[in-house]
Amino acid sequence: MADAFYELDGDRYVPSELTRGPWDPGAQHAGPPAALVGREIERLGSEAPCQVGRITFEIMRAVPIAPLRVEARVERPGRSVELVEATLSDDDGEVIRASAWRVRLQDVEFAPELTSEASTPIAANSASTLRPGYSPAPPSEAHERDFFDTGQAVGYHTAMEYRFVSGAFLEPGPAIVWMRMRQPLVAGEEPSPLQRVLAAADSGNGVSATLDWARYVFINVDFSVHLNRLPSGDWVCLDAITIPEPTGIGLARHGAV
Repeated sequence: MADAFYELDGDRYVPSELTRGPWDPGAQHAGPPAALVGREIERLGSEAPCQVGRITFEIMRAVPIAPLRVEARVERPGRSVELVEATLSDDDGEVIRASAWRVRLQDVEFAPELTSEASTPIAANSASTLRPGYSPAPPSEAHERDFFDTGQAVGYHTAMEYRFVSGAFLEPGPAIVWMRMRQPLVAGEEPSPLQRVLAAADSGNGVSATLDWARYVFINVDFSVHLNRLPSGDWVCLDAITIPEPTGIGLARHGAV
């Protein structure tokens, strides 16, 4: 088995079988390519410390398991915020197009209870998990669950580790799951916090699927990630729900901690 999602070969990234998605044995899951785009954005220089505050990915077509090139540029510079655009391409052209806002970091004083570091106790029956100080049960108290049959022994589903706080792949409905990468994104490199988030971010519609995997496919054509802070460790938690409509359109929404 490969020991990374990608190997760098000159100016191209060669994907391993660990990038394979569940729908097509010749196509990648969108998580690793998104993380690759995030890596390129992080490599752009900046005059002051900054963080990606929002990044949106437009998936132009299935991302093949084939060598890829990544390019990023600052489209609109600014002192406090700047707009970055990036593309991921194979030999036939663009497969993913992304835009991101990078926001300047600066220390600001707030009451602690307003931030994600709030220590005020939260009622167990609170209606929303997206609230200051919310933290689900840690991975050590969560559970492994079986993945649905993809027909492939190796792929993204084996390259990621999953620990469910609630729900499961084979239990339709909302789920809360911790995820982490088992291997580096690029061989020989430690994944950054942003890369870890993006590698997991396209999984919300999978962990909270409401439809029968054997009868339906539900592949994202786009997804956006908003970040008020970056994760502090290897694990990323998705608190996800999927809402399908009879028109064939659906929405997967999740918060992450």
